[in-house]
Amino acid sequence: MKVETIPDNCPRYKRNDTVMVISGKHKGKTGKVMRLLKDKNRIVIEKINMMKRHTKPTQTEPQGGIIEKEAPLHVSKVLPVSSKTGKPMRFAKWLRENPRSAEGEAKVAGTAKKKASKKATAGKGGPK
Repeated sequence: MKVETIPDNCPRYKRNDTVMVISGKHKGKTGKVMRLLKDKNRIVIEKINMMKRHTKPTQTEPQGGIIEKEAPLHVSKVLPVSSKTGKPMRFAKWLRENPRSAEGEAKVAGTAKKKASKKATAGKGGPK
């Protein structure tokens, strides 16, 4: 039996991040992230990939009819948009420009934050 491993790309994005679609029929359109479907590696973007759903009248929707809503896209089809230039960027470059936390910025830049060791703080004069 073949076991598929799903790349964990979805946590890269968060709600309200601006992204641009880079392939498919919505190529070139930008929008805000509304929802993340982490288990399926899909992302729902505001006003992009709209689909029509025919619904029967129910108690919650007494009118019924045709409802338009956003359908999810695969994460590989989108790139984050730079707030400075308005152009799509690769994720690592975008994260350097818009760090979510100091830890994330250091991780992406490749410089790990070093903790002061006990030996360095105890012996200020250095080794003798």
